[in-house]
Amino acid sequence: MGIESEEFWNFNLNFKCFDWSKDYIEFELNSKTSYNMKYLCILFIATLSMNTNAQSILGQWETYDDETNEKKALIEIYKTKNSYFAKIVKSYVGDSSGICEQCEGAKKNQPINGLVIIEDLQKDDEEYNGGTILDPQNGKTYKCYLELVETNKLKVRGYLGFSLLGRTQYWRRKE
Repeated sequence: MGIESEEFWNFNLNFKCFDWSKDYIEFELNSKTSYNMKYLCILFIATLSMNTNAQSILGQWETYDDETNEKKALIEIYKTKNSYFAKIVKSYVGDSSGICEQCEGAKKNQPINGLVIIEDLQKDDEEYNGGTILDPQNGKTYKCYLELVETNKLKVRGYLGFSLLGRTQYWRRKE
């Protein structure tokens, strides 16, 4: 025996649902049950949206020296249109009014604080790539990609040509 689609989707007073052990079971929907179902749907959607936001690379990240593990900078990743960028919010090394002496072009002699170091990244599934990263210590620009490896841990890889020839850093989300 099958279920007629009209019977299955009739939510006015009750609906019928097929059960392998019986021909059908009737469930009565009263206003309290309907209210609880709406509440559960809202709760599910809210939970899903919080989980999605937790998986974003947007926000502030702290960088650390590879050798000494000392905090180097506070970086802010932001999105403009469909591209991702990052700028130095605060440098913890050297003079707080330091400038990028080694940089070329429009970034030459610009203040380190506020300097855009990642440009034009595009989201590609779980990875962000296709952009560049600037190393303000030597003024060189490299291709780069970012990958969120944990909720609060970001893999940042700068490379020349192929991603095998490069350097990886792990940034920590600022708490």
